[in-house]
Amino acid sequence: MTQFIEQAIGLFISDAAAQTAGSTGASTLQGLLPMVALFVIFYFLLIRPQQKRQKEHKNMVAGLAKGDEIVTMGGVLGKIVSLDDNFITLEISKGVEVRVQRQSVQAMMPKGTV
Repeated sequence: MTQFIEQAIGLFISDAAAQTAGSTGASTLQGLLPMVALFVIFYFLLIRPQQKRQKEHKNMVAGLAKGDEIVTMGGVLGKIVSLDDNFITLEISKGVEVRVQRQSVQAMMPKGTV
């Protein structure tokens, strides 16, 4: 009976795995090392630059003032006529004004562009 159990266990566990069962700590660390390295690479190549762009955009939107010329994310070019906490009124042509959300501002343009 014991011989049958040993043969059954031998089918599921190879002899090499049974011999190296004592050194699983080092192999676990070696298995996690590539994943940690990938996370570090993703952080410096993707996450950190995106956070930097978000911070710059937030500062630009907070610093908008009446008379600034901007481009919205929809591609509308205009001059700021008035602004409040959430919305900006743009003059896109003489007598034509449009209200847009502050967060939809994509970029500031140099003076005299409009």
